[in-house]
Amino acid sequence: MEIKILQQPDSAIAHVKMQAGEELVAEAGCMIAMSGNLNVSTTLRQGKGGGILGGLKRMVAGESIFLSVFRSPVNGGEIYLAPKLMGDILVYKINGNELVVQASSYLASESNVDINLGFQGFKSVFSGESIFWLTISGYGEVALSSFGAIYEIDVDDEYVVDTGHIVAFEKSLTFSISKANTSWLGAFFGGEGLVCRFKGKGKVFCQTHNAGAFGQLLGSQLPAKKQ
Repeated sequence: MEIKILQQPDSAIAHVKMQAGEELVAEAGCMIAMSGNLNVSTTLRQGKGGGILGGLKRMVAGESIFLSVFRSPVNGGEIYLAPKLMGDILVYKINGNELVVQASSYLASESNVDINLGFQGFKSVFSGESIFWLTISGYGEVALSSFGAIYEIDVDDEYVVDTGHIVAFEKSLTFSISKANTSWLGAFFGGEGLVCRFKGKGKVFCQTHNAGAFGQLLGSQLPAKKQ
């Protein structure tokens, strides 16, 4: 399987070329176009965290309860995928390690990649972000999407990232939620609310824009709903 990213960084789409018998698992509704001979099915999950429970957990996290599976019966099957928001796409190679991903950033993965939706603790609740995060493991490539461009940070010891700008991080890192400012009033009125403090050695992938902040700004400009 070959995944190429086109139109980066603000309107990225993924072009996937598959060999005979290969399968691609993707977020429901992300397909733009594909070869006419691809076989398409719908699943509640493959691998860990699957079945009805896995689907319900994704629904609680605000994601689609279903995933789409695309299978190519011949060499050269093609499919184009795009995320819901305008932004970038990152292709990350899973090789027995684990990657923690913001639930809304998952786009697609090879069939040997396991997707497990788990609770990351009450620190995620207080961060104002999604309670549930995906833990990606197994072997193969996974495509992640962002709101805006994606940039990579190599953490060695400690690094601080705004909670709304996290796309994914390697599970070799530990994290805690804290305020950016020395005081709570300064943190919130200064515009820098809660941050994630990563410790250890590994990579963090961030997005240039905050979808939650953008939604609040856009919502404030909309006319009030008439009763």
